[in-house]
Amino acid sequence: MRPLDRVRSIKVKFGGVILVAIAMTLVVNEVGLLLDVKATTRVVVAALLALALVQLLAVGMTSPLREMAAAAGAMARGDYSRTVTVSSRDEVGELARAFTRMATDLAAVDAERRRLVADVSHELRTPLAALQAMLENLADGVTAPDPATFETALAQTRRLGRLVEQLLDLSRLESGVAPLAPRRTGLAELVDQAVREAGFAAPAVRLEQDVRPPDLAVVVDPERLNQVLANLLDNAVRHSPPDGAVRVCAERTPAGVRLSVEDDGPGIPEGDRERVFERFARPDAARTGGGSGLGLAITRWVVDLHGGAVHVEPALSPPGCRVVVELPDRPEPPMSTRR
Repeated sequence: MRPLDRVRSIKVKFGGVILVAIAMTLVVNEVGLLLDVKATTRVVVAALLALALVQLLAVGMTSPLREMAAAAGAMARGDYSRTVTVSSRDEVGELARAFTRMATDLAAVDAERRRLVADVSHELRTPLAALQAMLENLADGVTAPDPATFETALAQTRRLGRLVEQLLDLSRLESGVAPLAPRRTGLAELVDQAVREAGFAAPAVRLEQDVRPPDLAVVVDPERLNQVLANLLDNAVRHSPPDGAVRVCAERTPAGVRLSVEDDGPGIPEGDRERVFERFARPDAARTGGGSGLGLAITRWVVDLHGGAVHVEPALSPPGCRVVVELPDRPEPPMSTRR
């Protein structure tokens, strides 16, 4: 630790350095007078000693600034590993510590960006490669242009469309440009619509719904909540066995409304129940099911926008999985504030 590191104010440090320099000058002058040294020599010696002392005391105040300048240059080149070592407790020390935290956060964001680009590239490459192979086979005459081939190609195109739409939707949600249009909405009709739509995609899976009481309502954006239910049901039916069941329940709670979607699939290990809400997360190979890995990430964003919470619980009849959404019941906004 340097001599002035314990001082908590940069202004006090500068004042102390100035006082020490003045005191050094006076001491040199007095000693010079006693030794009958010329005035010019006394001035030169006093100036040199004062500068040396100031340099010694001030190096601890300026070295973090030099390190931050060097680290900023490295960050501009994409190197976020540089840190600033500082032991002082003044404003420069606080700035250096804040700079180090910023560098750490930027490194994490850059790593997340690289991972996201890699994941998106991988997700887009898979259906594009399949679609390209089909079209090449059709063009070369290897595959006959029958309805089954066109249906497969159409399915890959739809998969690409869903992925792009989910990426755009997630981007809008994260940037805050997807405002809510909340109004009091009956959950029975909303749940019934989501269940019917999910049933078309998975006719072999039994879908059950239970809304208590039947007139249960909550102030939400119905389109966004329908998106949440669609994502949860899509996730559940893909992971359920052909003869399995998916159960959708909605009930009143003291704080608002509790929605749950439960399936008979392989379940999610306890250590991975939080990770499934990350973008492109695939914590368990048993529950990949061909999804994009974005549905639950979008679900969490929508629920957060409503001031609610979403989490994974064990199914009532294991193994299975149950995703629970808790929404607060808020007063309906005035008509003039709706969008």
